[in-house]
Parts: sequence; C-alpha cells; structure tokens
Amino acid sequence: MTDTMNPPAAADERAALEQRLIEASAVGMTTAVWASVKPDAIAVYDSHGAHTLAKINANANKVARFLRANGLLPGDPVALLCSNRAEFVEVLQGCLRCGVRLTPVNWHLTADEIAYVVNDCRAKVLFAETRYEGGLKASAGAPRLVAKAAIGGDAEGFLSYADDVLGAYDGSDIDDPVPGNTMLYTSGTTGRPKGVYRKRLNQIPFVLGGARGYDHERDVQLCVGPAYHAAPLGIDVRGPMSQGVPIVFMDGRWDSEAVLRTIEQYRVTHGHMVAIMFQRLLSLPPEVRAKYDLSSLRAIIHGAAPTPPDVKRGMIEWLGPILSEYYAGSEGGGGFHISSEEWLRKPGSVGRPENPENTRVLDEEGNPVAPGEPGMLYFKAAANNPFEYFNDPEKTAASHRDGYFTLGDVGYFDEDGYLFLTGRTAECIISGGVNIYPQEIDNELIKHPAVEDSCTIGVPNGEWGEEVKSVVTLNPGFQGSPELAKDIQTFARDRLAGFKVPRSIEFVDELPRSPAGKIQRKKVREPYWAGRARSI
Repeated sequence: MTDTMNPPAAADERAALEQRLIEASAVGMTTAVWASVKPDAIAVYDSHGAHTLAKINANANKVARFLRANGLLPGDPVALLCSNRAEFVEVLQGCLRCGVRLTPVNWHLTADEIAYVVNDCRAKVLFAETRYEGGLKASAGAPRLVAKAAIGGDAEGFLSYADDVLGAYDGSDIDDPVPGNTMLYTSGTTGRPKGVYRKRLNQIPFVLGGARGYDHERDVQLCVGPAYHAAPLGIDVRGPMSQGVPIVFMDGRWDSEAVLRTIEQYRVTHGHMVAIMFQRLLSLPPEVRAKYDLSSLRAIIHGAAPTPPDVKRGMIEWLGPILSEYYAGSEGGGGFHISSEEWLRKPGSVGRPENPENTRVLDEEGNPVAPGEPGMLYFKAAANNPFEYFNDPEKTAASHRDGYFTLGDVGYFDEDGYLFLTGRTAECIISGGVNIYPQEIDNELIKHPAVEDSCTIGVPNGEWGEEVKSVVTLNPGFQGSPELAKDIQTFARDRLAGFKVPRSIEFVDELPRSPAGKIQRKKVREPYWAGRARSI
C-alpha cells in the first residue's frame, strides 16, 4: 500500500537531502546546501532587514575568498567583533568553509580586554563592527593583523566589509572547502580568560540541530543572547542554520515586552534563554503578558546559569511544558538534559547523564562521594577531539584528573541519579569550616515578593573566616530599608538552616552579569576583600 502522506519519492528526496547535509557539515557548507534548495527563503532577520539564504551563502563565499587572498591558510586565526546581525553569520560561515579558526569576541569588553583576546588567539584578520569603539582601538595593539575589515560603516585604518570584501570577491560556492574551526574564550573565574581550543570543529550543534526536530518549512529560531557566546552560537545560530531554519536576531539591551512582541511578529517556534530572562519576563504585569500571542512556541531550551525552581515552575505554568534544560560548558561536559515533565518530578535538577560513566563527583582528595553529598564534578575527556586551554598547558593540566576534567562546578547526584548543581568551588563560602553553597540561598531569596534577583557571597568575618551576605535587586514598588532587610532574613530563616541565612542584606540597583546572563559573583565579592592578603 502506498503511504499517501509520505510517498516514496518524497522520502527519497528527504534522505538524499539529509545525506548532503551530513557531508556538507564536515566542511562548513550546510548553508550552501540550503541555498541550493530554497535560495529565496529568509535565513536571518535582524534590525537591518531580512536576508535570504542565497545572500548569506554568497557573502560567506566572499569572506572565504577574502581571507585566502590575504594569505590565510588552514588553521590560521581570525577574530570577529560583531553584534547580532547577518554579518556575524556570514563571517562565521566563511571561516568554517575555508579552514581558518574563528574567535568571536565579546563586544562588552574594554579596548584593552579586546586587544588581549585578539592577541592571545593570534588573529591575523579582524572583522570589527564600527559601533564598538573598543574594537577599533584594540586593533592598534594587535601587531599580527594583516587585514582589518570594518562592519557597518567606515573606520580609519580598516577596509570596508561592504566594499572591500562583499564588493570585491566572487560569491559562487568555493569548490575546495576546507573544514574550519571556532575557539571561544571562557569568562574565567581567575585571571584572564582563556581560549577553549580543539583541533577539529565541534559537530555537536549540527547533531543537536537535527535532534531538536526542526521543520525547515515552518520553524523560526529566536536569538536574544549575544551570538559570540558558546550557547547562543551553538543553539541559536549554528544549529538552526544547519537545518535551514531562519534566525531572528534581537540586539541591544534586554526588553521583556519587545521579546514577546518579536515572538508574536515572527511566529517564533524555538528559543534559548537564561534564568534572568525568565525572571524579567515573569515580572511583566499579567495584562502585558496577555497581550501577545505566544502560541507558536514549541521549545524553549535554557542553561548557562541555575534557574531558581519557582521561576522555572512559573515559566512552565505560563507557556506549558515546552521548557527543556541542558548542562554543559564551553569545554564540554554535556550529556545532561531534562524535560519539563521530568523536572517537575525533580525540581532543581539538570537531568541524568546519558552515560553515568562519563561523570564523577569527587571530594577534595579525589574520592567518589555518596549520593546526596556535594563534590567537584568531573567529566570524561573526549578521546577523539579533546579540548585544551589555548597556550596554557598548566591550566589545562590543572583542570584534568585521570582522564576527566572539571569546569569547577559543585553538585551531587540524588538516589535516582539526577544531578543537582550547588555552586562553583570559586564561589563556595567557608564559614567556621562549613561549606555553604550560595546558589541554594539565592534560590530561596528569589521567592520573596520584594526580591528581583540575588547574589550571595562570603565576606570577611574575624571569628568565622567568612559570613554569608546577600546582595539583591528589588522588584518595582519596593525600596531598600533596614526593615525590608530584616523581613528578607526572616523569610530565609523559615526556609534555610540557620548557618545559611544571610547575616546581612545589601540592596543595589543592578548586579553585574556576563553577556551569557550569569551573575559575576566574583565581581560582587571583590570589594569586600580588597586590601586583604587572603580572600577566604
């Protein structure tokens, strides 16, 4: 009997397309495949307009030829400082098909910090958006550069991306693609950030893109985080691009209502967010949330920072069981994923490992700990494509132990094998010899009606070594006062063991965050330890 819904010819065409994509993914040419299938389909929506697959693909070929014309060979490094716009995708795709190693640079950094990354990755070519003066200044301190191209306008000492790259080279598909690579920089818990280097391109985004069940004819991916960061780059850019799914880029400061408006306007089906985004969306008045049709949403994935259980539960109640959570780092350590339904049975967990042998929880002596007991998390190093910290063998060695590596995270497995994160070793508060994990405290304080967000830290205490302090931002309509601080402490005392209750509460207008949405606990902590020989 013939399957009228899936005739053999259509099935054969899908199988042939899938095989082409698998082969193309190895040399960075999946966009070329999609451009041949549906050239006029939109690949990227950004603040400058809509950009077709044919245009993105042609411009990627021009970038590849520009790099080769400037003498770059496979393995040579390139740096990209660019906001969420089509040119980011073009440069990325061009690099991935001509064998070079691309480092997307955090445009929030100062000129000195940008110069450090550009020099540390040993970039020979820099693409820099003119809106970021720090990137233009940084190029003066990067002696290895052989070419600089300005995106979005003209800049002294820079070639024009529009004229000298896109206007000067052929856009037809290159006939000798060479697989390129990316090297992203970690935010760093101590010292300068370091590049996470692998010899070959990480293919996980392509695999995950297929696993997410995209329908290239109707699905739309929203990118609200900075594309240079590991999670948006993999989940919001490389994944959907590999599957022929358009990306809607949002740029600029977070605007909760604008996010809802964008979802409705573009009929967004997929998104990636972090905890603070959830918190701010939930803070919108009910009547504002009700204004927008979000029925197109099918999947919201989140990670990067712990999400307070009440916040996640609130998002599931609002949007339905479409949230899924992952746990991984730029270095790897993935394999953890949990659906909404599963999380509701195990609130606070980031899931179970696909292979329990790939994860260990160890004490300070390197011994396995019992279920329910926190310890340092270690992940099995990839045998076929391991990472290293670029040009830093000491840091690489320090993160590894017996074929496993750590991201510095602390957590425990429960009796059913579900992982719960409790903090990072750099954040652990040691008071009177007792380890206190600040995330556990933050998860409770966020439930107080006045608290928008919380960052708990250890501050000096002459008797106990450290004492617990929470620095919080408040929801609209609340003012910081000694009375409110006491009320929050009383609230915490009802929910936490006495030694975990903050000894003091400080109110601030804003907490420092990385572009990925993680609270920079180290920055909050530093002023309290300034001028001291020890910081614990």
